[in-house]
Amino acid sequence: MKNTILLIIISLLFHCSSFGQNADTYINQGIAKAKAEDYSGAIADYTKAIELDPESATAYGLRGREKCSLEDYSGAIADMNKAIVINPKSSTFYYTRGLAKELSKNYTGAIADYNNAIEIESLGQYYNARGGAKLGLEDYRGAIVDYNKAIEIYPNDKEAYFKRGAAKLNLKDYRGALADYNKVIELNPKNKEAYSNRAIAKLNLKDKNGACLDWSKAGELGYEEAYDMIKKNCN
Repeated sequence: MKNTILLIIISLLFHCSSFGQNADTYINQGIAKAKAEDYSGAIADYTKAIELDPESATAYGLRGREKCSLEDYSGAIADMNKAIVINPKSSTFYYTRGLAKELSKNYTGAIADYNNAIEIESLGQYYNARGGAKLGLEDYRGAIVDYNKAIEIYPNDKEAYFKRGAAKLNLKDYRGALADYNKVIELNPKNKEAYSNRAIAKLNLKDKNGACLDWSKAGELGYEEAYDMIKKNCN
């Protein structure tokens, strides 16, 4: 009899502790796990939230984001598709789907999504992302236009300066590339790739000594490929 009563009490306690667990509770748990880089745990929580509320665009969007973090790009796109159907006014959903498409090499699809994100909300992050997709398509001039806009919105955007410099290198605008990498290094003196890329610009501007010093600095910061460039160009 005592055991039966105990089992009933335990059962009641379990149901009471579960009572009130709604979609938002699981979403919040998932967010906390994602911050701790427990993406699989976060996905499990967002899945539970979706079971409780199948119309939760937030849960689909967050689950798609974490799938992207785990390189499950097709799964991420499927979740963002669902989130966008539920809430087509979220720029974040289009941006995240665009990122998943870009990472899976679907650059034209990514650009279409970044266009939608920009139409909803003009953020430097979105112009930066669209510039990256254009780089993937070797549309260097188009990429530069987007990076210009990103920098206009946020003048200290290190990523935009770096990638704009890369686009300029590809167009053989070495002075423009040099200026961009100068800015990247000003903002982050430990960016080893920026030193290496600036060296390429300097070498093409006939500043061999400056180029070799930049490759030396890049190597010092841990960029091993820089030493190959030193052996090829400086000795």
